[in-house]
This record gives sequence, C-alpha cells and structure tokens, in this order.
Amino acid sequence: MRQLHLQITTQNGRLDKVISNQFPKLSRSRIKKLIDQNQILVNNQIEKPNYKVNNGDQIQVKLLEPKKLNLKPEKIPLDIVYEDNDVIVVNKPQGMVVHPAPGHPDHTLVNALLYHTPLSNINGTFRPGIVHRIDKDTSGLLMVAKNNNAHQSLSKQLKDKSNIRSYIALVHGNIKENGGVIDAPLGRSKKNRKMQAVVADGRQAVTHFKVLERFNRYTLVKCRLETGRTHQIRVHMKYIGHPLVGDPLYGPRKTIKGHGQFLHANTLGFKHPITNQEMLFHAPLPKIFQETLDHLRKEFSN
Repeated sequence: MRQLHLQITTQNGRLDKVISNQFPKLSRSRIKKLIDQNQILVNNQIEKPNYKVNNGDQIQVKLLEPKKLNLKPEKIPLDIVYEDNDVIVVNKPQGMVVHPAPGHPDHTLVNALLYHTPLSNINGTFRPGIVHRIDKDTSGLLMVAKNNNAHQSLSKQLKDKSNIRSYIALVHGNIKENGGVIDAPLGRSKKNRKMQAVVADGRQAVTHFKVLERFNRYTLVKCRLETGRTHQIRVHMKYIGHPLVGDPLYGPRKTIKGHGQFLHANTLGFKHPITNQEMLFHAPLPKIFQETLDHLRKEFSN
C-alpha cells in the first residue's frame, strides 16, 4: 500500500477538489471511491467529499496497489467450431469474458484457449490470439489466431471490412421498416464512463440491420457490422429507439429476464490467412435465446 500526505496551508474548498488539484493523476471518481472506502482521512478522521478543508488539516490518502494479473492456462471446456494450425473458431458462451482485465483476472476465454493451444503473441500480454472481441454477455463466434502471421492477416481483414460478422438480436418495440443502416459515431459517454454513446466527435460506426420476425412488443433482427466499436449494436439499436432485450446497461428496467442482452454472433466469415480460402461459419442460438423466441411465437400466435 502506498500513502500520500498533504498539509493544508493556502488551499481551500472541498476535500475532493483539493485532493484532485494536488494529485492530478487521481480522478475525481477515484477520489470519491477512496473516500467511500475510508481510504482518505483528515486529521485521522473520516470526512465526506464536500468537507471544506481548513488551514493546518493533515490529509492522508491510502492507495492500495492494484492486483497484478497472472495469465495462466485453465482447463475450461471450449465449443470449438473449427481449428487448424493457424486459426481456431470458437462459439463463446454467454457470461464468459474474452480476456483477462481488472475485475476479471481469470476464467476467461483466453485462459481456456491457452490450455488448449499456443496463440499469437502480438496483441499484448493478456490478449494473445484475440483478433476481435464480443461482450461478456454476448454469445457466439470468434476467430482466434494461433500464430503472428495469421493474426496480422485476420486483423487486416477487419480493418479492410472484408470479413463477415452478423448477429441475431431481440429488441424492444416493433420496427416498422424491414431494414436499414445506422451510421452514427460512437465514443465514451460523457455521463457514464462505463457506457458508450452516439457522440459528435466519436469514431465512425456503421450497423446494417434486417427485420427477421415481429412480435407484439419485440422484434427479432439480424445485424451486420461494418465496423466493430465497443457495444456497437447495443448502442446503435438504443439510438434508433429499440434497445436490446435484457440489456442491463442500455435497455429499460422492464424487460425479459435472461443472462444479459439477447445478442448472439451467429455468422462469421473470413479468408483463411494462409490458403486464402473463403471460410464461413454459423452457430445456433443459445438455449435461453431459442426458448424465449419459442415462447414469444406461441404468445404472438394466440
């Protein structure tokens, strides 16, 4: 644990603002969290963020050292759709994180893959082999590179938008159009750092959607990604007024209960990085997704 000390002399104002000005590397949100965790003391006493500092106050800030990630292979079952010496295509289950990160140090897809096979090493220590990602609660197909040559080829295809990535999504509301294109730039939300949003200065994001089936209050759509931004389909569908069913971050509170958003990467296509052969893969809907659709069809037909 590391400690920072500050004695108030000429500083004035709120405790959190004074600390933020004195230690600019600490964000206001982190300072608030430290105060809430009783890791910031004023004269050995716990104070609130809006405490007005006084001349002579002794402020102590305790900083817990972040836990180091230790990437290790783990014997976790994998749903392997295709595999050769260069690439592996897996059907990721809902609820599994793709690679280790703070808050998810292990039990990830990468941990499982490393137990099964060697992976490329050009994408950082904790993302070996990972060419593209899908969210924890999104299920479906991912292409993974076993070596650096394969990784570079697959990454270039993503950049050139020459591969195929399509998803099946269940959304709120009844979409009147049979299809459309959502072209709206995405970036980090100004209101909530954990969320993405359509922002004027964001990165270009394009989603093509096609209606597959309509129910009373829901619509089943196929979404094809032209770009691959964080939470792209989830944010774009919310942007046009049809958030994903079950989405805990972007959807309404009143929704169909599941294991997160009803979003499944069902189709993946790319050119094999070595043979240049066209590869195309499909993955069936997860059980809970299929059962929900069956229930909606039965309800709608009645």
